[in-house]
Amino acid sequence: MESLKMKIVLPLSAEKLYKAWLSSKEHTAFTGAEAKASVKINGKHSAWDGYISGKNLELIPSKKIVQSWRTSEFADDAPDSILEITFAEKAGKTTLNIYQHGLQKGDAKKYTAGWKEFYFAPMKNYFTK
Repeated sequence: MESLKMKIVLPLSAEKLYKAWLSSKEHTAFTGAEAKASVKINGKHSAWDGYISGKNLELIPSKKIVQSWRTSEFADDAPDSILEITFAEKAGKTTLNIYQHGLQKGDAKKYTAGWKEFYFAPMKNYFTK
């Protein structure tokens, strides 16, 4: 199993960023692809037109989101990975930390590139407007 850790600093409050992640409308807006989100434990989520799916495992408002996470490329018998997102606000900016673990061998590198291209770049563009 593999894992990855990444972070990005964005110019908004932890509360707004947390709420945006769990909002279907906002998640769709900041990625540029259809997303469905839930604010409930065990609530299902999907992003990038169904390419990513899973459910909410832990929610601590403005602090932490833990989700099961898989893509349509995962083998049918592969377990979900776990995505832990933490929010650290300082001076009006928030550091979004991503720790994803339980990835299959070879996937950490691929998904690191995916996070940069399909999340961090569009989020930076969207939230710095």
